[in-house]
Amino acid sequence: MTRPYEKTDDAIAKLTPEQFRVTQQSGTERPFTGEYNDTKAAGIYVDIVSGEPLFASSDKFESGCGWPSFTKPIEPAHVAEIRDTSLGMIRTEVRSTHGDSHLGHVFPDGPKDRGGLRYCINSASLRFVAKADMVAEGYGDYLDQVEDI
Repeated sequence: MTRPYEKTDDAIAKLTPEQFRVTQQSGTERPFTGEYNDTKAAGIYVDIVSGEPLFASSDKFESGCGWPSFTKPIEPAHVAEIRDTSLGMIRTEVRSTHGDSHLGHVFPDGPKDRGGLRYCINSASLRFVAKADMVAEGYGDYLDQVEDI
C-alpha cells in the first residue's frame, strides 16, 4: 500500500511545542531525555509530521550519545542529508524528504561492521510503530526489515 507522505497544516498543528521546535526550527532535544532513546521494541520509526518510514528497530544501536542511534535509514529515499555549518563546525544534517522535518545528524563513528555510520536522531521527530501494528498502519512492506528482539 503506497500512501502520500507529506507535510500538512493539520500535522503541524498536532505537534507538541518540543516536536515543533525540533522538526520545524531545527532544534535538538536534550541528551538522554527523548522518548525513544532506550526503546528496544521491534518496529519502525516514522516521521512525526509526514509518516514516512525512516528507521527500523533492527538498525538501532546503543551509542551512548543520548539520542536514538541507527546504522542506516529503512528507506534511503526518505532521508535527505544536507551540509550543516552551524555552531562553528561541519556536520551532515538529516531531514525527512517529504515532511522536511529536521531529524538530527549523521556521523562517521557508527559500528564499523554495520557500515560505520551513526544516524543520531531526535525522538521528538519520530513516531514509533510497533511490529504488531505495522500492517494495520500501512507499513507492512517493511516487516521483513524488522527483527524480533
